[in-house]
Amino acid sequence: MRYLGSMLVYGVGEKMTRRLAGVVIGCQSLVVFFGTLVAFQLGRTNGEASHSAYLIVGLVLMAACLLAAGSLRRPWGVTLGWVLQLATLASALIVPMMLVVGVIFLALWMTALVQGRTMDRLSADWAAAHPTE
Repeated sequence: MRYLGSMLVYGVGEKMTRRLAGVVIGCQSLVVFFGTLVAFQLGRTNGEASHSAYLIVGLVLMAACLLAAGSLRRPWGVTLGWVLQLATLASALIVPMMLVVGVIFLALWMTALVQGRTMDRLSADWAAAHPTE
């Protein structure tokens, strides 16, 4: 596993880290889907030829979020989550309000990785102090 400070960058986190990160990236997929619909409709309303591309790329990004939520047991799952955080931030080039969404989900992602690790450590300490008989 590789860490940047106390945040997991590559590898498989423990149980609570995976749960928290999975919830964050799963919810992010819903918000990305709605952002995709906004980008598609704005492009269509403005007569942009690329409005269909907005829809396709947004749906791929949404599916990748769901894939990342399900792949957190794999070493590359967390890394995929980091890439998707950057992609969500980059979607602000099309829909500027996605910058706010991207920053919020980046903060939630970082919190899930840090606090999940803390929760896993506390759970292990409690289990060591209270062995079941």
